[in-house]
Amino acid sequence: MQCVVFDMDGVLFDSEALVLRSWEQTAEIHGIPDVREVCLRCLGTNAAESRRLFLEKYGADFPYDTYKAEMSARYWENVGEGKLELKPGVREILDALRQNGWKTAIASSTRTAVVREEMQHFGLEQMFDEIIGGDMVRRSKPDPEIYLTACRVLGADPLVVYQPARGEQPEVPGGIGEEDIVYLVLPYIHSAREGVLRLGSLLEQYGTYEMNGIAFQDVNEIWWLETIGGHHWIARRVPDDVYVVMPNQLGIDTFDLEDAFGAQENYLCSADLREFIAKNHLDLSLDGALNPRDAFGSHDDADHVYNTPRAWFMLRHLNPNTWVWDGPAADYGPRSDDLPWCMVPERKLTPEDVKYVLSSHYQGTPFDPYASYGDKSMKGAYRSIGINRNDFMALIQMRPDVPEDIRAVEWIAYASNAFNTMVPFYANVERTPAYLACTTGEVSTDSFYWVSRMIAAMADASYAKSLIHVERYEEGVLSASRALLNQYDKNIASAEESQRAALREEANTAIAAELKKRASDTLDKVLFELSSGMKNAYARSDA
Repeated sequence: MQCVVFDMDGVLFDSEALVLRSWEQTAEIHGIPDVREVCLRCLGTNAAESRRLFLEKYGADFPYDTYKAEMSARYWENVGEGKLELKPGVREILDALRQNGWKTAIASSTRTAVVREEMQHFGLEQMFDEIIGGDMVRRSKPDPEIYLTACRVLGADPLVVYQPARGEQPEVPGGIGEEDIVYLVLPYIHSAREGVLRLGSLLEQYGTYEMNGIAFQDVNEIWWLETIGGHHWIARRVPDDVYVVMPNQLGIDTFDLEDAFGAQENYLCSADLREFIAKNHLDLSLDGALNPRDAFGSHDDADHVYNTPRAWFMLRHLNPNTWVWDGPAADYGPRSDDLPWCMVPERKLTPEDVKYVLSSHYQGTPFDPYASYGDKSMKGAYRSIGINRNDFMALIQMRPDVPEDIRAVEWIAYASNAFNTMVPFYANVERTPAYLACTTGEVSTDSFYWVSRMIAAMADASYAKSLIHVERYEEGVLSASRALLNQYDKNIASAEESQRAALREEANTAIAAELKKRASDTLDKVLFELSSGMKNAYARSDA
């Protein structure tokens, strides 16, 4: 694929100078010193980084959003007066590229909506195949992420190109991988089924160099797609009354080819799946009922330590009475290869249920690495679910019983799930509270991420004494944040449309403030417990 990726500001037109002028006009009115210096530092960064730089210069109380809105209004006034001009030769270059079959994209640190607005103003939007704004990537320039993203959505990612082995140069597999999927799919779909079909078409066209599973969710449906390597894939709609457990291995345990090649109500797959299975003799069933887990998956010794036991524990917890899970007469054990892919739970499940099973270290079984009683011969035999190297957990809750703008709630937890708490935030917002957004490489108690890491490490080292503090921390945060969420659900639902966005961000700020208070208190408690057990401890009073 031949493509060209353009920056916008300074390349297509000199908008940077106009933004600078608009900021200076605003600063002159409000008496803001040294604004040119700050603006020059903001060049090439995204909106979040620019905001951070302004607050760093002028303090946390600086009304950045108010002044930014005022500056933006001046900027567009200047644009309307013709003070922003297209650079010479831009239209000619774009016309020539399109006539010769080249794909084009914009990769700008400016917010996507603003980029589109400027392109529409100059009549250029149709000249570009894709537009990637600064709010579509995680890292600002000079990091190359935005340019790699633009290449990926154009289908021109250099990682996609297969390179055969030549001499001492090893083979480089082609196809899209895990890091490509979000960029290639999410911006272009409006439903779970659309996501499956788009990713499936990309896999059929470009292939993949690895095997992956991915879930697509909207308010009505959940679909689970598994890549089978190469250019082949399968997907199954999750029935409305079940939950699915997927522990890092291909898991779909039944597949209806008739539906996949017919009505496509509950199953979808690559167009040549039947021929692929027949040619390679992949259907291992004796009764003709295709089991994809047997056909495409693995059941090796590593799975029986790393993957399968995790599914067993989750199913055991969520359906304790459905099957016998323990002992020599168990229907299913931690090494069973035929664990159900989905099950109807014995009761309705909550976000707290999900958090609990994702925090598991096999508590209540002989496999618990923290066990202090009973037979310890199997202690730590299996890979825990809430392991130490967890960075985060995210749970998306789609609530059909509330207005659309507050329907999506993202529950977030950082560090090892065995020692953290999960907290809900409205997803439909422009800004994330600083306690979660301002994480840097420097350890800080002003960061939820780092505080979570510190609590986990200290609680692990003082498990017996600190566990009660962690349990109270988790329950307290869940209770307080749910109360705030319920309160703001009511406030937002009854508010005017113009007020709702601000209320969502206000709610997230209030939840983050409550979280910070409780996290700080818990850190203090586990630090005390750990320090009380130091090797140089001495009991005599110093009074």
